[in-house]
Amino acid sequence: MRDGEQAPGVAFTRREKIEIAEALAAAGVPEIEAGTPAMGDEEIETLRSIASLKLPMRVVAWCRMSEQDLFAAVSAGVTAVNLSIPTSDRQLQGKLGRDRAWALEALRHVVGLARKIGFTVAVGCEDASRADPEFLCQVAEAARDVGAFRLRLADTLGVLDPFSTYALVRRVANATDLEIEYHAHDDLGLATANTLAAVTGGARHLSVTVTGLGERAGNAPLEEVAIALRQTAREETGIDPRALRPLAQRVMDAAGRPMPRTKAIVGEDVFTHESGIHVSGLLKDRATYEALNPDLLGRKHTLVLGKHSGLSAVSHALSEQGLSVDDARGRTILERVREYATRTKQNVSPEVLRRFYEESFTEEALRRRHLAVMGA
Repeated sequence: MRDGEQAPGVAFTRREKIEIAEALAAAGVPEIEAGTPAMGDEEIETLRSIASLKLPMRVVAWCRMSEQDLFAAVSAGVTAVNLSIPTSDRQLQGKLGRDRAWALEALRHVVGLARKIGFTVAVGCEDASRADPEFLCQVAEAARDVGAFRLRLADTLGVLDPFSTYALVRRVANATDLEIEYHAHDDLGLATANTLAAVTGGARHLSVTVTGLGERAGNAPLEEVAIALRQTAREETGIDPRALRPLAQRVMDAAGRPMPRTKAIVGEDVFTHESGIHVSGLLKDRATYEALNPDLLGRKHTLVLGKHSGLSAVSHALSEQGLSVDDARGRTILERVREYATRTKQNVSPEVLRRFYEESFTEEALRRRHLAVMGA
């Protein structure tokens, strides 16, 4: 929730964040990073409202590795915090003018204080993908020593591929008994693939957003990661597949953004088929062109008529209206379907198809009359 709202131009109201939190809980999401207390009183009150719902999930506040942010989280009424600190030399020096020794000391102090207050603490390694892996292992050791339970490895700029993601996560996971979380960004279009690679490498917590909403190119999408893990037999996540599309639509409505029709898992067109070869196969055996069963998601596949349709699709669409044609008339109608789709850039609706069907008889009658006149 926190990273999703960082998308340019996205700003959720308190009511919207509460409704999204409730929808996430209903979908089986076990934890949300609900906001940043350091943003001020409005954010703190929103966090308090969400925490007060006592939803069956852990509500986490995101904080910088500072006492000031930590005390703001106390006011927010949450019981868990993610304390984040840059771990690459570029960010430590370029953003903060600090070094690795300072980072380790700050971590020990702030995480230790958070544990004394009573928080459950996760440590976030910002820009971990550009950090020295050996230093990340030192961060993990320091975090464990002062009572953190989890370490987040963040590919903050989205620079990794699945192979380098696996290597990084595996390296750190082998060096610590802390639980490992992976946080991907989609700048190269690899966030979902990288997240799956992180699981193979040893990550057991995955930072995702609904539809991948987030800053720049966004994050790993919840719906893609949850279903991909299930379909590839890596893990079961406990997420309800049937809740994903309404959840995604709820978030996109709150964000004021349209849902892309081809958005994986939750888009309007992901179970829609037009190609003649595909439709012909589907009509014989759904498994020929349907590896992901739409029933799993509470959806159905749809066959539409367009430029790439074939005779099987036309015959099937007519039969849905209780109509039948021979191959010759079917091909005549198919020509009309393709011409219409090319000209209008639209699929052919059942109403338009019926018109083509009825007009085919008129055209046939005119053709026969013309031949009769010519014969006379």
